[in-house]
Amino acid sequence: MTRSGHLTLVLGGARSGKSGFSEKLARESGLERHYIATGRAYDDEMRERIARHRADRGEGWVTHEVPLDLAAHLTKIDAPGSVILVDCLTLWITNLMMEGHDVDAEGAALVRAFESLSGRLILVSNEVGLGIVPENRMAREFRDHAGRLHQRIAAVADEVFFIAAGLPLKMKG
Repeated sequence: MTRSGHLTLVLGGARSGKSGFSEKLARESGLERHYIATGRAYDDEMRERIARHRADRGEGWVTHEVPLDLAAHLTKIDAPGSVILVDCLTLWITNLMMEGHDVDAEGAALVRAFESLSGRLILVSNEVGLGIVPENRMAREFRDHAGRLHQRIAAVADEVFFIAAGLPLKMKG
């Protein structure tokens, strides 16, 4: 795959520090910053999480709420002098599953979209494959979708980081 943009994948567990690390990368780029939020506020707890994330990010971001059509939106807002931070892919996968979309096809479309991007892209996702095998089918399917998507993205990414306890481990690049 040939592209002119720069792609970074940031993986980690819940509350590992991956969002803060990714936001720091974006701020340090000195580029115009776009934040794509994939989460949906279905309840008060999720609304509080979203508000906390927004407050933690601070000023200087153009925020886009994109629960489903991620590839098309990336293509729409991409520009050579910008950085786009997507937080997070696992919430996007959840949205796709809940809406009955073909997650693998959507993931393939997302990876294809990277080819046309000229700006910097930072993708955040939860690494969910390190724990116990989930007890129900949907949770196992979710874990498998996330693992396959992470592998696809890592294969074409310029950089891949794994975050644990707030510490970044550079795995690629």
